[in-house]
Amino acid sequence: MRHRALQLYDYHVWANEKVFRHLKELPKEIVHKEIPSVFPSLFDALVHMYRVDNTWLLAMSGRLDEIVPSADRIAEETKGKGVGELQTMFIQLSERYKAFLGTVDLEAVSSYTHPRYGTLNARYGDIVQHVVNHGTYHRGNITAMLRQLGYAGTPTDYVFYLYDVKDRL
Repeated sequence: MRHRALQLYDYHVWANEKVFRHLKELPKEIVHKEIPSVFPSLFDALVHMYRVDNTWLLAMSGRLDEIVPSADRIAEETKGKGVGELQTMFIQLSERYKAFLGTVDLEAVSSYTHPRYGTLNARYGDIVQHVVNHGTYHRGNITAMLRQLGYAGTPTDYVFYLYDVKDRL
């Protein structure tokens, strides 16, 4: 039987793709328009999501020494990019996630040490659930920011994912 964390991760990828498709339908300048909100722009919110997803993949992979340099590199790599280029980066990251998740026991426990919060022992599946939850939270921010800019969001609730994939589950 397929682990629930894998289905949740598939939802995360599906929801991110819906957001990108929606943003590509809007005027190009909207994505980079600065507004007083949770993030300076929609693009900044997406880059934050990408950086955090990447950080957790590195952490789960035991590549802790790469986290800070990677976050700095992502900040540089995304400067001046368009929504399509960032979408490609998200797709490539999701492929790396799926490859990694296919190699581990999602019930196995791994240790994560944070300089401020200490050490956490958590199952891989729990970290995947956190990644998905973090993405859901910030997709909500993106919807609120779109409304501030005068545009509707796109529905990415989990139940809509279930309806969309019901014949494939």
